Amino acid sequence: MPQFPGYPRDPKRFEVRPGIAMSYLDEGPRDGEVVVALHGNPSWSYYWRTLVAGLTDPAGGKQYRVIVPDHVGMGLSDKPDDYLASSPRYDYTLQSRVDDLEALLRHAGVDDGTPVTLAVHDWGGMIGFGWALKHAAQVKRLVILNTAAFPMPADKAMPWQIALGRDYFVGELVVRMFNAFSAGASWLGVERKMPADVRRAYVAPYDSWKNRIATIRFMQDIPLSPKDEAWPLLEAAGKALPAFADRPAFIGWGLKDFVFDHHFLERFRADLPQAEVHAFEDAGHYVLEDRHEVLVPAIRRFLDANPPNSD
Repeated sequence: MPQFPGYPRDPKRFEVRPGIAMSYLDEGPRDGEVVVALHGNPSWSYYWRTLVAGLTDPAGGKQYRVIVPDHVGMGLSDKPDDYLASSPRYDYTLQSRVDDLEALLRHAGVDDGTPVTLAVHDWGGMIGFGWALKHAAQVKRLVILNTAAFPMPADKAMPWQIALGRDYFVGELVVRMFNAFSAGASWLGVERKMPADVRRAYVAPYDSWKNRIATIRFMQDIPLSPKDEAWPLLEAAGKALPAFADRPAFIGWGLKDFVFDHHFLERFRADLPQAEVHAFEDAGHYVLEDRHEVLVPAIRRFLDANPPNSD
């Protein structure tokens, strides 16, 4: 397996569905407090590497157990097709992602009685809070970074770059022929230029038409109205979000994100009014890339100060 700067050397694999393997990180002590970190599109578990290192470093004090999947079709996971005749075949839908997460955590021994800290970014918010609809009692703390867990705010317009991929075949051609979404995000998703080797790591899993299937299917699955397949799940997650206001929440936000902008941050502030908020004028969508020197220690302090069984 290629080595990526700052990324653990031994990701694990799990057959999440017949013939389809999911790659995932499971770092830190097995009996540590569990942090489940969920990436979005077009990144992969590499996005969380600095937080994984910060929470599992014995020099930092208490070590956490951090579980970070690569969603099917992303990162180092298998990238099956979705044609009806394909074998194995995968439905690239929000519900599939939620089901995969449930299967992975069960495989990892994270049962219904295990307290979980949910850390989410981008699509990770919709996946994580979709999973939490059935597992709310397990979710003891929240770490929320430039994401959504509710439908598009009414006063937020869909960026044309996303609409192109979601609604037009030419958008799929551009994404799958030229890796435009992943490559573009590695430049436009940050305010601080990524080192070249880090940028290459972000785009490395998406090196062919076949291997870019999930980057476009995620875009095409964005739920904007009740006619979209993912809408009921996202709508339910949004309605449930205020019920999480009674547990500790940490929000880290890059204000230069042209998709998950201040409209989304304001909704999280409203639904989670007690949250600890760190918003950065000099950070973009990949807020951990721009501000990990601040965010990783702050997230560790937040977790240390709010043990999962505290009231």
